[in-house]
Amino acid sequence: MEEKIGTIRDLSIEEREEILVDMARLLEGTAREAFVEGDRQFATISSNMANAIRFNADELARDDVDASQQVLEQAAAMLSEFQAAHPYRPVSMAIH
Repeated sequence: MEEKIGTIRDLSIEEREEILVDMARLLEGTAREAFVEGDRQFATISSNMANAIRFNADELARDDVDASQQVLEQAAAMLSEFQAAHPYRPVSMAIH
């Protein structure tokens, strides 16, 4: 049975780091989609944010829980913004 997690503070350091890395992975995927769709500015911002999160995930998870919460909120806002602007996501990145 799964237990409900209230905040990021309730998670272990390893779990917080895993969530940060997963968010970086999502941002990288969104950056690729944005690049394919021609939105190079959004692709660059998403890619840079993903790299920053991945590079600092360990430190954020261990030392600064408030900052990691804020980073996750900002990344989620970036993903939501892209999904709102591009509701019909490509099935494949292949060019025909």
